[in-house]
Amino acid sequence: MNEGLPKEQRLFKKKDIELLFGKGKGFNLYPFRVVVHAHPSENDEPSIPRVLVSVSKKRFHHAIKRNRVKRLIREAWRKNKSQLVLNCENHKVTFDLALVYTATTILSYQEVEKKVKQLSLRLNNDYFHD
Repeated sequence: MNEGLPKEQRLFKKKDIELLFGKGKGFNLYPFRVVVHAHPSENDEPSIPRVLVSVSKKRFHHAIKRNRVKRLIREAWRKNKSQLVLNCENHKVTFDLALVYTATTILSYQEVEKKVKQLSLRLNNDYFHD
């Protein structure tokens, strides 16, 4: 399985983001506020979860810190998304996922990766409980 994070696995179109925050269901998993919108994939659409990473300017005033946090989150997601991708392909379901960082300090990569693994496990349990 390719462990990259190509553009088709990132959520960036304004229309898609509005749909995600409008119809998606949210929950907190410290240090994230997670918003998920699951829907059946279309025939021509790949069954790949798309992710949006957001870090508030209110919490981190300097762009260098915001970018650091976003890099940590994207890297942890990239390395731990494989089981969720396989389940999406098997069940023909697509996820749109927003990870909003809510902590006020920059956590270590190990802590962020641990939380992303918990998130992936929770999504697998919630949506693919077979």
